[in-house]
Amino acid sequence: MLSDIEIAESAQLKDIREIAGKLGVGEEALETYGKYKAKINLKQFNPKSKLVLVTAINPTASGEGKTTVSIGLADGMAKLGKKVCLALREPSLGPVFGIKGGAAGGGYAQVVPMADINLHFTGDIHAITAANNLLCAMIDNHIFRGNALDIQTVHFHRCMDMNDRALRDITLDCLAGNMKGCESYSRKESFSITAASEVMAVLCLARDISDLKKRLGNIVVGENSKGGYVYARDLNAEGAMATLLKDAINPNLVQTLEGTPAIVHGGPFANIAHGCNSVRATLAAMSYADYAVTEAGFGADLGAEKFLDAKCRVAGIEPQCVVVVATVKALKLHGGADKNSLSSEDIAALNKGLPNLMKHVGNVKNVYKKPVVVAMNRFATDTEKEIEAVMNACEKIGAKAVFTDVFLKGGDGGKELAQAVISACEEESKLSYAYGLNDNVKEKIEGVVKNIYGGDGAEYSEIAESKIAALEAKGLDKGLPVIIAKTQYSLSDDPAKLAAPAAFKIYVRDIEYRGGAGFIVAIAGSVMLMPGLGKVPCAEKIDIDGNGNISGLS
Repeated sequence: MLSDIEIAESAQLKDIREIAGKLGVGEEALETYGKYKAKINLKQFNPKSKLVLVTAINPTASGEGKTTVSIGLADGMAKLGKKVCLALREPSLGPVFGIKGGAAGGGYAQVVPMADINLHFTGDIHAITAANNLLCAMIDNHIFRGNALDIQTVHFHRCMDMNDRALRDITLDCLAGNMKGCESYSRKESFSITAASEVMAVLCLARDISDLKKRLGNIVVGENSKGGYVYARDLNAEGAMATLLKDAINPNLVQTLEGTPAIVHGGPFANIAHGCNSVRATLAAMSYADYAVTEAGFGADLGAEKFLDAKCRVAGIEPQCVVVVATVKALKLHGGADKNSLSSEDIAALNKGLPNLMKHVGNVKNVYKKPVVVAMNRFATDTEKEIEAVMNACEKIGAKAVFTDVFLKGGDGGKELAQAVISACEEESKLSYAYGLNDNVKEKIEGVVKNIYGGDGAEYSEIAESKIAALEAKGLDKGLPVIIAKTQYSLSDDPAKLAAPAAFKIYVRDIEYRGGAGFIVAIAGSVMLMPGLGKVPCAEKIDIDGNGNISGLS
């Protein structure tokens, strides 16, 4: 069996202008980055396609293949003669060199050029990092130069597109030296990974340069001595930041191994951010194709919840169908199976793990009121009894399950899933939500916990309580979505609670107001906004030879 990168490198890629032609994108709207990558400079959107959201169960060490299924589904639709376009997130260098690896699919269901997409791509994430850190430099320079805005507390932090736990807590020493009129000071600082930064969220939610500048200006950088917010616009930073992002705001066009158009743009994590590709990418895919297939990060309790409760409201869109991805192996892990014995039939563990899938499917059907298809990513070790158990469980709750072979067969392995999704898209539905935008902050958080996680509510630290009170006093608690940052491994905020736990509360330790993005972040449990590298990171396995051939990248 060839490795993912060997498959990607052996593919006969089409010129990106030919891929653009499949969507009807003329060269006047195309900014090429070599032969196989381009940016689409779309001035107006006309979203007309049917939108399909791909999500998953809570992830496990065995992997579920959500992006692989998204790609295979789009290729399957193309095999059925449908005009289809993917809309995916850009990979972050953090996971690429960390534990998770890349995010370009796998096997014969990949977006290519895979190595480029997983590494620097078109430089979007670097531009976001630069814009973020420019604002940080301007904040500290302003304080250093006399602090005319009376900034007493800094809320906005530096970022880096790499896992580096050493940067979670640092001290800045800003020494004036002999400069007259300048004050020496030091303060605590912390880095987030770029995927968790507010500038990433702003780029992913902005519709155009004007909206981008407005959102950047609305970023809260800190508070003054009276408790009032100081904004990026008070530092006159939004113009320079937007200038750094002038190219990054345009979506990137690439292709699958089978030549299906794929728009890959924006990369917020779903466990610590809002987990969706850019609004511009989704609207572009919906404007050019008859079917747009998009995915949201991690399990349906994270990325899909944020897609449906936040992004859909901001963008004015809704999916016609939701696909929930799972594997027999992952469900057995949720049921307590030994990770070294997943290839052996284990109906007992499977039955114990199935409630995780059932909870996510039930949420889509009963909370969001959307048609759902279950995509089971097939492994050779799946037995007939295990397949039958999954099919029966899905049938009991009124969901169609399809075992798919996109990893091994590409679009041919995704045709049955594609047909099921096309049929589901014809059902009449109207998106409902887990909470109301005019609920207060706690009502929104607890709406997600009770309706989506299956918990009993939330408990709050003193810091979180004080920040919620401050938002209410400023009248900022209403009208904004809430983004909950928590572990991806459990429906709760405890990664050890697998399957579908009950009778739990999440612990909200902090609250952040993101004025530019236009949402409130609740940080739950022990989740970190700057991940660390694992004991044996992927970076130790990646190499390049004298001819430029890359190994170990997946």
